Amino acid sequence: MATLFSKIVSGEVPCHKVWEDDAHLAFLDIRPMARGHTLVIPKEAKAQLHELSDESAAALGRALPRICRAVKQVTGCAGYNVLQNNGSSAHQEVMHVHFHIIPKSQSDGLDMQWSPGSLDTDDGAALAAALREVMDE
Repeated sequence: MATLFSKIVSGEVPCHKVWEDDAHLAFLDIRPMARGHTLVIPKEAKAQLHELSDESAAALGRALPRICRAVKQVTGCAGYNVLQNNGSSAHQEVMHVHFHIIPKSQSDGLDMQWSPGSLDTDDGAALAAALREVMDE
């Protein structure tokens, strides 16, 4: 199913391109949280991060720091957020993997509340063991 981002990749929908290579595209968000808010997408059309091929994910990992450096240098921001959502329950609106690079100053950018819980020692040990088992498969 075509998404807004796949239409941007194909050239069907225009964008303010920041950077492109064979596997990825970075462009300015048209509804920015701050000046310089940039989206980075793989050209591989997958809805969620866990669906990407290892090759695409690795290349994305190499591209993100480079784009973050450019956003920081050009905007002069003190910091930035890198945000990536997976699934509508996690506030994903466009079902194509994408990372937001959001410049942050004291007065603009992403404003979020963190509501941490606690980790029970026994539950933590069991959960970590289960995760290791799946990772070793």
